[in-house]
Amino acid sequence: MTQILKIEGLVAAPFTPMHPNGDLNLSLVPEYGRLLAQNGIKGAFIGGSTGEGVSLSLPEKMALVQAWGQVQEPGLQRIMLVGSTSLTESILVAQEAERQGFNAVAVLAPYYFKPAGVEQLAQFCIGIGEAVPTLGLYFYHIPALTGVNLSMIDFLGCIDGRLPNFRGIKYTHNDLMDFRRCLLFSDGKYDILWGWDEIFLAAMAMGARGAVGSTFNYAAPVYHELMAAFDAGDLPRAQAMQDQSIAIVKLLVKYGGIATGKAYMRALGLDCGAFRLPVVNMSDARYQEFLTDLQEINFFKHASHMPSPTCKEEWTG
Repeated sequence: MTQILKIEGLVAAPFTPMHPNGDLNLSLVPEYGRLLAQNGIKGAFIGGSTGEGVSLSLPEKMALVQAWGQVQEPGLQRIMLVGSTSLTESILVAQEAERQGFNAVAVLAPYYFKPAGVEQLAQFCIGIGEAVPTLGLYFYHIPALTGVNLSMIDFLGCIDGRLPNFRGIKYTHNDLMDFRRCLLFSDGKYDILWGWDEIFLAAMAMGARGAVGSTFNYAAPVYHELMAAFDAGDLPRAQAMQDQSIAIVKLLVKYGGIATGKAYMRALGLDCGAFRLPVVNMSDARYQEFLTDLQEINFFKHASHMPSPTCKEEWTG
């Protein structure tokens, strides 16, 4: 049996760039790929919650896959979220990802007609994975948004041995006991990626070595230092970096949630536009307040570095 590739380090969940009119702005994708690669990011988890995958039409998803398929960053794994409420549509997007040379796809639990148990969820994943046998497949566990909160250790037991290209789970939930059991399942067979940025240190204490996160787009140095400090046994420094992460996430909450991530990217120098309805975006006046708050938390000291000095005036205020 081929050993499952496990990602160690950070996988960013990119925002999907939009024009002011809401159309995709895919011309930014090559620069976005450079930004991630030059900040030590190991992979891009495309079209997820941060990437508004569930808000995109099928043609837009295909175009997004094609744009990231052209990114020339050999060290950057590309994982496309394909799972939706439609098995057929999920397969179509997955097949396009396979044609574009992606490394893996990820599958959400169907969130309208929800799976009754882990067997139905496993069958849904297997149906997609069998259609793209050259790609790895992850299950994306995010019960806060899908409303599907099945035991992941039971899910692993159900799908184990039934899908050769099944890699593991993107685990975006705070059940650290279940997470730990998944890490240990079958002698650590699967790649279990942590997905909750503001408690990453707790997950590392449980054994996490790879993570997928939205704040990794614009604050990768925080997490690189957190991981290095943890590995060196410097718990106070690791805690300080987790505190910096928490300060960043607190501003996400203060300014309305997930759309604030695009404001972080704008401040960094890569304007990805706004989120689509029904997500609420901040006003221009609130954005100026936001920039002041970034200075208060010393954000730019720890921010990711743009591959070129773009919009540098916003860095200094």
